[in-house]
Amino acid sequence: MSKAIGEEIGFRHPVWPAVIHGHYASAGIAAALLSGALNLPMAFTGHFLGKDKLEGLLKQGRQTREQINMTYKIMCRIEAEELSLDASEIVIASTRQEIEEQWNLYDGFEVILARKLRARVKRGANCYGRFMPRMVIIPPGVEFGHIIHDFDMDGEEENPSPASEDPPIWSQIMRFFTNPRKPMILAVARPYPEKNITTLVKAFGECRPLRELANLTLIMGNREAISKMHNMSAAVLTSVLTLIDEYDLYGQVAYPKHHKHSEVPDIYRLAARTKGAFVNVAYFEQFGVTLIEAAMNGLPIIATKNGAPVEINQVLNNGLLVDPHDQNAIADALYKLLSDKQLWSRCRENGLKNIHQFSWPEHCKNYLSRILTLGPRSPAIGDREEQINTPISRRKRIIVVSVDSVSKEDLVRIIRNAIEVIRTQNMSDSTGFVLSTSLTISEIHSLLVPAGMLPTDFDAFICNSGSNIYYPSYSGEIPNNYKIMFALDQNHQSHIEYRWGGEGLRKYLVKWATSVVERKGRTERQIIFEDPEHSSTYCLAFRVVNPNHLPPLKELRKLMRIQSLRCNALYNHSATRLSVVPIHASRSQALRYLCIRWGIEVPSVAVLVGESGDSDYEELLGGLHRTIILKGEFNIPSNRIHTVRRYPLQDVVALDSSNIISVEGYSTDDLKSALQQMGMLMQ
Repeated sequence: MSKAIGEEIGFRHPVWPAVIHGHYASAGIAAALLSGALNLPMAFTGHFLGKDKLEGLLKQGRQTREQINMTYKIMCRIEAEELSLDASEIVIASTRQEIEEQWNLYDGFEVILARKLRARVKRGANCYGRFMPRMVIIPPGVEFGHIIHDFDMDGEEENPSPASEDPPIWSQIMRFFTNPRKPMILAVARPYPEKNITTLVKAFGECRPLRELANLTLIMGNREAISKMHNMSAAVLTSVLTLIDEYDLYGQVAYPKHHKHSEVPDIYRLAARTKGAFVNVAYFEQFGVTLIEAAMNGLPIIATKNGAPVEINQVLNNGLLVDPHDQNAIADALYKLLSDKQLWSRCRENGLKNIHQFSWPEHCKNYLSRILTLGPRSPAIGDREEQINTPISRRKRIIVVSVDSVSKEDLVRIIRNAIEVIRTQNMSDSTGFVLSTSLTISEIHSLLVPAGMLPTDFDAFICNSGSNIYYPSYSGEIPNNYKIMFALDQNHQSHIEYRWGGEGLRKYLVKWATSVVERKGRTERQIIFEDPEHSSTYCLAFRVVNPNHLPPLKELRKLMRIQSLRCNALYNHSATRLSVVPIHASRSQALRYLCIRWGIEVPSVAVLVGESGDSDYEELLGGLHRTIILKGEFNIPSNRIHTVRRYPLQDVVALDSSNIISVEGYSTDDLKSALQQMGMLMQ
């Protein structure tokens, strides 16, 4: 990508992006991971948020929380949005309502706390390790290229066209009306219950003065037959037709079956030519692009007072707001707007005068002004200031051992057999090994050396759950008088320090640990204790004395987010240890970092895992790398770590991927067969 950017702007060298912007939940999590791997600032736009959708579905009462999750995988989506909040420097919203009523539903954002932290930052006061993304309001842009104004600013028609030149959709609508010269009330919405179309029809049907004054046009998507529509949409449309018949609105209401997307501007223009109004009385409107489209075609609006239309009307000042539950208020507002010609002209004029604030140039100007406030992080991924002499830069293939679910004895045997397979294939020069683990570097040394293995059999060690990367090397004369050295990757340390809470986070965790107790009768016993011996600068370790009483990890993550402490908490060592590391630190992200820094193609990496593992197990499975799952009775049975998941493993990992295979056992023959199947060995 950096090469493509460089070529596009005429440079002869790769150009790294200045910022990564994720849109929606799925791209948000991708952007968060790229932000960490490339050490670049991140921006995020959530658009339609999972928690808001979940709240709406629960209020409908048609599905339980479990059924909703089965249908939409919504808990996975919400977690992706929470992770995006953790990693983002700025979050772009369309309206203030989106910030205060939708983002405020999330653990990782709270309006009042955000204001307090922002005030402390301005004063230069200590925030004690707490961070909050900056929320900025930038309304979406709308394409103005197709606008054709039929009237001047006084509402008089300019160069009226003969009827033969009228757009075809006009005749398709006008054929419904007995008197097509009356002002047209226009609604453009899919036939969904939340769009509240039936209340609009009732308001029109029960107000005789409004019926005598105007016609009503309902553009409710495209349909062939009501019987073939989705049940919910069919029910709404059937209700609308029933009401038309009940109020005898024939000749006063148009409801065409078909229209092209390109004809929508023509429909707005028709309503404007009749000096009508656009109406959106949805129970709640996320943004309301149709309101912008109506305004840019010179059409005043009647809109719901619930949601973004409030802020849109503050900018455009081109209509009236109503309670969508009050059909009398809807009828009164429509009658007032259409019968008062001065009010109609003023609303039209205001809309056309102010609509530029929703143009793409205005959007881009606001957007770029915000993006330019995001300074580069240091060091950038392309920096090579820190010179480390390591064989990994010369490797064509990498085998990563990330097996957590076995005893230390079995882990040593797996490592020894994997190395033996590569040696017997005469591939030692082209293939390197990486040990990826939650162990500290001293624990790794104590594991390998007594077993007669050399740390230099590995090119790198990803340890402390991805918060440290070490490169082993010899110092002194080999083989007589030498010492094994471990060089810490300082470049990687700079990459993961983003939003690390440090001492403020440690103090809060120590306080929290005292509240986690095992109760027996009237006695309470603390079960989580600080573990300085296994902690490091970017890894806070805690010892767990009774894993059976551990709170679910999702509860701890929720608590950290509520406190604006941005970190990655995980259980490891069969839930006997809790590790808290920076949000951009994990074993999977450390592996991506190694690939980027040393020019290794990710598909040339094979990761060996067990049947289960630490709580970051799922992250080791997905991706372009090859994953080999070692199965057998040597695996320690799954513990409580994996019984309290926030969402099923299959929701986030494509277990049927061709990049994931399973093998029974870990003998040299087993490993050789699996590596051959994955294309990691020369045939």
